[in-house]
Amino acid sequence: MKLFNLYSVVFFSLFSGSAYAASFNCDHARTPTEHAICEHRAVNDADVKMATTYNIVKRLVPMGTRSVIQDEQVKWLQLRDQCVNSSRCLTEVYKMRQQKLDIYMDRIYKQGPF
Repeated sequence: MKLFNLYSVVFFSLFSGSAYAASFNCDHARTPTEHAICEHRAVNDADVKMATTYNIVKRLVPMGTRSVIQDEQVKWLQLRDQCVNSSRCLTEVYKMRQQKLDIYMDRIYKQGPF
């Protein structure tokens, strides 16, 4: 039953937003980094994937782990924003964050969401 619930959350989260839009509204992009994310399709796709994984992980981990993940996300956003408009830098920081979130997802798959 837990595995079914996990798959349900993952499935519905994947289709809850547009597959071709950043995790934020590009019409309201404020920073050079946000504009760069919207302008580069590969970075945009990485942003959507990372945001989706982050939201899934955040919902399925215990409260203590959740606060650690949220703190890591804040630090990661600061690192990401240092890339300004470099698509190469953005690609690397998104790859790094996705790998970290995938580790959390692997733990959830093995241990369950509780």
